[in-house]
Amino acid sequence: MRDNRDIQEFREISTPMQDLTLVMAQLDPLVGDIPGNADLAIETVREARIEHGADIVVLPELFLTGYPPEDLLLRPSMETRLRDARAKMAEKIDRDVLVVVGYPGRREGKTYNLAGLLYNGEWQAEYAKQALPNYLVFDEQRYFEPGRETLVFTYKGARLGILICEDIWEEEPARAAREAGADILITLNASPYHQDKPSERLRLLAERAEQVRRPLVYVNQIGGQDELVFDGGSAVVNAKGRLKVQAPYWQVGLMPIQFVKTKSGWEPREGEVEPELAPEESLYCALVTGLRDYVNKSGFKGVVLGLSGGIDSALSLAIAVDALGAQRVQAVMMPYHYTSEISKEDAAAQAKMLGVHYEVLPIASIVEAFSETLAESFAGTVPDTTEENLQSRVRGTLLMAISNKKGLMVLTTGNKSEMAVGYATLYGDMVGGYNALKDVYKTWVYRLAKWRNVQEPAIPERVIERPPSAELAEGQQDSDSLPGYDTLDAILSRYIEGDMSAEAIIDAGFKREDVYQVVKLVDRCEYKRRQAPVGVRVTPRGFGRDRRYPIVNGWQPGE
Repeated sequence: MRDNRDIQEFREISTPMQDLTLVMAQLDPLVGDIPGNADLAIETVREARIEHGADIVVLPELFLTGYPPEDLLLRPSMETRLRDARAKMAEKIDRDVLVVVGYPGRREGKTYNLAGLLYNGEWQAEYAKQALPNYLVFDEQRYFEPGRETLVFTYKGARLGILICEDIWEEEPARAAREAGADILITLNASPYHQDKPSERLRLLAERAEQVRRPLVYVNQIGGQDELVFDGGSAVVNAKGRLKVQAPYWQVGLMPIQFVKTKSGWEPREGEVEPELAPEESLYCALVTGLRDYVNKSGFKGVVLGLSGGIDSALSLAIAVDALGAQRVQAVMMPYHYTSEISKEDAAAQAKMLGVHYEVLPIASIVEAFSETLAESFAGTVPDTTEENLQSRVRGTLLMAISNKKGLMVLTTGNKSEMAVGYATLYGDMVGGYNALKDVYKTWVYRLAKWRNVQEPAIPERVIERPPSAELAEGQQDSDSLPGYDTLDAILSRYIEGDMSAEAIIDAGFKREDVYQVVKLVDRCEYKRRQAPVGVRVTPRGFGRDRRYPIVNGWQPGE
């Protein structure tokens, strides 16, 4: 028990006791756009009142700033902008509805992650988040002070315990709210997606509700923000942990829930429950959402990508079209001597299939001009990967020229397996603004491609079936320099997500030479990954925010 935490006392909003209609507002805020987010909150509450007769409207964690605001929280004008936004909300929002919304705030020189309660034109109470996550993608302790008080707020006969996200991942905040008299627990969340996270959350909600024997309302945000993507899935479980209402994943919207007073307490009525998505569909939606929001929120007209006729660029093109529409996507085939006729045919076929703008820019004359310019400098050496990389760097230069001229963001197409071991060319195929597949292992690339084609043909079947190749040399295949992708991905997931040592991976049944080749490549190529475009995180541990290794270090793989 946290004995030093106090219970906040607030005057009760007393109205005749009745059933309550609570609306979960599953929204996609824009980080930093405080006035725009406030306007969205005002319009959302208006819709919730008109469409659902809402008594309570709950918006996500840090909604007014968007999540995560990162070092925007350090800007001197942050508090002024938030004060203006909250004043506007107090003026514009219907006075007969309780609004619970997240925002940061300062008290006595310290910043807190807050949930504010607005009713009758006044901000009635605030709750400060107690459990501040500081692991993986989260670094809230950099910005916030933990709250020390429990908030239970009485409204229309129901005592509402307010919590924020990580508070329910720990036991104490929910237990303290129950002991303070809470009938219903309401939690505001900005919980990012990764594979298997939706089912993990539902298990947690059921466990926590059963522990405290109270119904629990869980409101999550939606949308992409840099490397993070939020899947929604807002839900309500009853005091026995049974799921009563669940909003759709990957959709903005309002989800109402009716609470009725019974002899045993407040009970949520049965409502809509969205079925759990297949793993491939959930992951694909994450990639589409992340790309769409990154492009749209950044103000790009669309994207351009190199279409090689291979599986990675083919899946990237399908994702781009699903995210932005074909009219906002340009694909460019840039053949060289080693580009097979099959690749040319398949790239053209897919571009036609999806209806994107497509052009062919041969690069042989440019590569040869580079080679001639470098001939004297390279005298006395033998051809190696240097010459292969020239092809990739020419392609990167052409894509960036198109980007500059047309206002299109370059979409890179490397997958996590390649990025892990450095199977990519700096200033070549790594050139770009965003990588939709950055955190997707190659084995999952194939799974997603097959799943997408079942929904509607988008990728030529031959692209999926043929062996992968960078086509930078005659007869080249990925398997020439790497273990098979089933083996490679199994080693990588253990080393990256599982933090297993090389020897532990060997003990799990993998060949010593394969393991040491892979882990040495991963360690050696950190400098490349630091220069790679951002891409949405969809595994429990992606490259970027939650895996930060020194570039220069003397660590030796092994135990």
